[in-house]
Amino acid sequence: MKIIVAIKQVPVRDSVLQVDASGKWIRESELSFEVNEPDAYALEEALQLKERYGGEVIALCAGPARVSQAIREALAKGADRAIHVESDDLGAADSLGIARLLASAIRSEQPDLVLTGLQSDDLGYGQTGVIMAELLGFPHSTIIMQVEAAGSSVRVKRELENGWFQWMELPLPAVLTIQSGISKLRYATLMGIKKARTKEVKRLSAAELGGLAAPVLSVEKVYLPQKTKETQMLDGTPAEAAAALVEKLRFEARVL
Repeated sequence: MKIIVAIKQVPVRDSVLQVDASGKWIRESELSFEVNEPDAYALEEALQLKERYGGEVIALCAGPARVSQAIREALAKGADRAIHVESDDLGAADSLGIARLLASAIRSEQPDLVLTGLQSDDLGYGQTGVIMAELLGFPHSTIIMQVEAAGSSVRVKRELENGWFQWMELPLPAVLTIQSGISKLRYATLMGIKKARTKEVKRLSAAELGGLAAPVLSVEKVYLPQKTKETQMLDGTPAEAAAALVEKLRFEARVL
């Protein structure tokens, strides 16, 4: 099974953000970057599928020279090789433009499965994977919690609302967007880091893949949110109030 995993490099989650001079994006020159967390889970799922069914995992990343750090991390964790779509202009691109570049890089590989994270930590549109599937003409499914190969098809478990799940089967090749937290992320071993230095990284320019089209979606303004204080009263028994507090700290304050 040949699996391509699209990964994105995003600012470190606890970075101090400042708006740039244009007022349309953040100042990136002083930031540190890391692999987008949902994409890290997509990579982990691809590596587990390879361990169960065999095959090859290819990391695909678009961006400037700094994304080579994300590519090296993917290779150190177990990806067999990588594709770097080189472009310094992705800041002005929208989901459609990025998806077109990635789809162009994917076509020549003829993969069985393409995995992406559910969404990016910086923009959070959740669109690139499904647009890419449409451009490739592949069936797709989103918010995936579990993947099982079944011959010429794949059986997946989707997360729905209110604690419900859905099992469905898709023919291969297919595109899946992976939900965060479905498994425990692995660390790169010392041996993996050493092996990563010898693995192939194919570099393609955006021009070779047709270039970036004019965006159909543009950001007009970004700004730092106003800081306000608010008191919330948690009702119920002590156990219920504690559970509600933990949920708010985890999903709203994001400190757990």
